[in-house]
This record gives sequence, structure tokens and C-alpha cells, in this order.
Amino acid sequence: MNLHKAYFIGAGPGAADHLTLLGARALQECATVFAPVPYETTFASLLVGKEILVPFLFSFEDLLATLHDRLATTPVAFLIPGDLTFYSPFQAFIDLLGSQAVVIPGVGTVNVASSRLKKTLDLPGVCNRTILTSPRTLGNAPDSPTLAQLAAPGVTLIIYMNNLPLPQLVDELKSGYGGDVPITLCHRLDLPGETIITATLDSLVEQVGDRDFFNFTGPGNRPALTLLIVGETLTATVDGSWWNFRHETLWRHSAGQE
Repeated sequence: MNLHKAYFIGAGPGAADHLTLLGARALQECATVFAPVPYETTFASLLVGKEILVPFLFSFEDLLATLHDRLATTPVAFLIPGDLTFYSPFQAFIDLLGSQAVVIPGVGTVNVASSRLKKTLDLPGVCNRTILTSPRTLGNAPDSPTLAQLAAPGVTLIIYMNNLPLPQLVDELKSGYGGDVPITLCHRLDLPGETIITATLDSLVEQVGDRDFFNFTGPGNRPALTLLIVGETLTATVDGSWWNFRHETLWRHSAGQE
């Protein structure tokens, strides 16, 4: 009976430094690794001597057959862009494998973006909700909200996989936010060619210019590896009042300090 495990390892934006210790241990024991471009390069030091396959070059049926073939002799790893939590295409394989699949969480792309920006994305008194979305998936149902409907003062929008021309995207966001709201474009975080641009909705298009951060003109369907974050929390600064409020109403009482 085939008892080898298939490890689905969250690999963050693609830098090996963001791999968890659990993920690194699992990767070490696997002879075959399914790694999307550019992970075969950025994880190269951890993949020496392993068979490297690009999962997105297979049809679903061919990938499943190849996976079962390799699992007959060795544990297998998938380096998952970001991790399984959002917009992962690997769920069907995990469901079919059942207990043979092991999912290992990773440092998601938005976590890396938040740390690089040194900003929390749900700042009390500034942001009252955070919404993670993608223009690719909005509008799939008749009653789906539009991007413009999600955009509003007090909301932090985290936008994955943008497929709209930047001027159109900005116009939709401005119809909800207004123009003087900060937006950050994070391209290829912690990878060669990393670019981080913080602007306002009024100024982003001009600052980006003709740079194609969303791969509209590039070859094939190469992932753009670009994340957008919009909202007042990006440029807000705070004092210690929130900390003291929580200290007085919760923390010191729960710690038994009266």
C-alpha cells in the first residue's frame, strides 16, 4: 500500500527565508518537489539532488497520475505560493489524497507585505474592517459586490491577482474611497526585482507609468506576483491611547493586577 505523504508546504512569496522550520523538515525528506516558477531558483539551496517539477505545466489528471507514481517510492512536496489559506489551486489534490496529504502553513504574502511596510492592517480607530479580494473572482455570481462597493473609508482592501488595467482599477477604488487615500503596490516581495510603491489613488497611475506590474504584456500567463493594499492604515500613526485603554479594561485585570 502506498503510504508516503504528500506535503503541501506554504512557501510565502517565494523567498526560502520565509519557510517555516516544519516546512523545511518536510521538504528535506522529499525526493520529488513540485515547485512553481521562480521557486526552483529561490529555493535552489534546499532542492539540491531532488527531482523538480513545475505543477502548472500538467493537466489535473496528468499531475495526479505523476503524483501517485512518485508517492509509490518517496514522500513528495508541493511548494505552495503564499500558502493554502487564500487563492490556492491545490485543494482538489488535498481532498483526493485525504489522510495522505499533510498541509503545512506558511508565511502568506500579505503577512510579508505587512511586515515590510511595518503596518498592521486593522488599526483600531482607523480601519474598522479588512477585506481580502480579487477582481478575478468578483462578479462570479449575480449578487456579488463590485470592487467599488467594497471600497470605503475605514476599510483596508487587500487585492490579489489584479486583472484590471491600473487606471480602471484606480477609478473603481476612487468611486468608493475618494482620491486622497493611500495605496501600496508590492511586486515580487523578497524576490529579485522587488518593487514597493506607496502612493495615493490620485497619484499611483502616474508613479507607476508604463511599468507592467500585472503582466498584461508579458509572455504567456506568467503570474504577476503583485499585491495591492489600500486604506488609511497605510499612512496612519498612533499614540499610546489604544494600548492604555486595553491595559485598563482588559490586560491588567486578566493578569490579576488590580
